[in-house]
Amino acid sequence: MSPKRGDKLPTVWERPAHTKAKHDILVAYLQAWFAIMGHSNWDKKVAVFDWFAGPGVYANNEPGSPLLVLEALIDHGHFDRWSDTEFIFLFNEQDPARYHSLQEVVDSLPNRWSPWPANVTVGAENRTFSELAEELLANIKNGLIPTFAFIDPFGYKDAPIDLIKRLLQYDKAELFIYFDFNSVNRFAGKGAGVDHLFEALFGTDAFVHAPSSGRERGEFLHNLYEDQLRKVCSMAYVRSFGMVNSTGHIGNYLFFCTRNLQAFDRMKQAMWKLAPAGDYRFEDRLAGQPVLFGSADLDTGPLQAALASHFAGRTVLIDEVVNYVIADTPYHSGQVKVKTLKPMQAKGRISSPNQRKTGQFPAGTLVTFPQTTTD
Repeated sequence: MSPKRGDKLPTVWERPAHTKAKHDILVAYLQAWFAIMGHSNWDKKVAVFDWFAGPGVYANNEPGSPLLVLEALIDHGHFDRWSDTEFIFLFNEQDPARYHSLQEVVDSLPNRWSPWPANVTVGAENRTFSELAEELLANIKNGLIPTFAFIDPFGYKDAPIDLIKRLLQYDKAELFIYFDFNSVNRFAGKGAGVDHLFEALFGTDAFVHAPSSGRERGEFLHNLYEDQLRKVCSMAYVRSFGMVNSTGHIGNYLFFCTRNLQAFDRMKQAMWKLAPAGDYRFEDRLAGQPVLFGSADLDTGPLQAALASHFAGRTVLIDEVVNYVIADTPYHSGQVKVKTLKPMQAKGRISSPNQRKTGQFPAGTLVTFPQTTTD
């Protein structure tokens, strides 16, 4: 039997602004991911798991994540070219009433796309995340396949990091997870009788060492979760994006995890491309400076400062600069050469010993960063 509902929302509720932003990012990234998988000569079966799918629709009939991710695939301009690839979708919702709504949405899908594509399989389940994930792992017979996992729980229950690790152990698995920072910051280690749930969430009891309050507490808990996603889940690249509300406070974080640098780059491109609706905006930080997504004017000042510091006194290939930007900053590859290095060169902050034309940085270009000085 499904557990008691862990939130105070009705079966179907009005879609918050931050939810639309989250879904916009999800769709933008999956459009690129589907194209890569569909054109692959090696991966002929891929999966998308939406582990906390909800009712599948919102109060004003806005589509939920199940319909959105299927639209990202079936309405893709190149979908007809991917007939040799099998796409498997699984949507799970543990609340019985919401599952009933979700099942109605799933059952209506063949009416939306007729005839239904033979290479697309869709299923809905009414289980807890842990129950269903353990069952899937126990029944794997032919090995793991490339998987995109969307984990979007209410609060901090039933999202144990060890289980996520086992689900995503295949090299081509990727994770998009919503981290309820408000709840974690409020209750973790505060003696509320739920620390066993936080130990499962983090995969450690180190959260009890977080400062009792203030910004330092939030940073400790955020960084601990990010570190655990890297260490426990063996994700080489992890990036979080704060969902900042109109009061300037972060309510939640979006974490994207992958083992592929190019996939990491594509996710950040999706973040920059989309501006969240309503009172929410994305925010990340680099060297203590806020980096905003969806802004009309791109500010690469924080990136210029980071590059000058990181590569100080060195001459490196342009590829090393680009890879550093992708792996270790909120910026993406398309913002490096023209938007960042060109103005840096114009200001005399970098030079090149083999550059053919000033302001251009093709493959093989060496970039020299002068040694920084301190007062």
